[in-house]
Amino acid sequence: MAGMPSHPLTVGFDLDMTLIDSRPGIRAAYEALSAETGVHIDAELAVSRLGPPLEQELAHWFPAERIAETGERYRELYPAYAITPALALPGAREALDAVRDAGGRTVVVTAKHEPNAKLHLEHLGLEPDAVVGWLWAEAKAEALRAYGAQVYVGDHTGDVRGARAAGALAVTVPTGPCGAHALREAGADVVLDGGLPDFPGWLARYVAGGHRAT
Repeated sequence: MAGMPSHPLTVGFDLDMTLIDSRPGIRAAYEALSAETGVHIDAELAVSRLGPPLEQELAHWFPAERIAETGERYRELYPAYAITPALALPGAREALDAVRDAGGRTVVVTAKHEPNAKLHLEHLGLEPDAVVGWLWAEAKAEALRAYGAQVYVGDHTGDVRGARAAGALAVTVPTGPCGAHALREAGADVVLDGGLPDFPGWLARYVAGGHRAT
């Protein structure tokens, strides 16, 4: 992983339920997969626990020997069903802009299939400086270290683990399946109770404090 040139401020962001609300489209993709395979999937339940890799969710519905092929088929169906219905979460554009306005760079690090992650960002007009997919929890540290991220913003306890493994500040938003209490219990350095709309103000304090504000 080549990473970016060294930069004084690099902020990583998770994708699902941090920058975007992908639940409507993911629900539709699961429903299409269920219809095609004839296997019941509770799509509403599935989208209530976004964050971990797809294969972990599929294991609730399919036998182990079918997960690889079913995951591949889901990813094939995904662009047709999941991209258009997704929405940018409140404050997403402003959060990316705040880093840029501070002279920094942004990298999206997600467990999602990277081509589909890029489709989401392109469709919504969100423009990070880099996108890295296929990484979950502690594995996210690989990309965060490669890009020199000092901060990682996510919505899941797995994002907290990834930030801590990378030695980055774990900044969290309670817009996904994990509430503020769970994020704090997991060791988040910062919980933005108001979600990403609180991020620009926090970032301004962080930068003013010499990258140390919490």
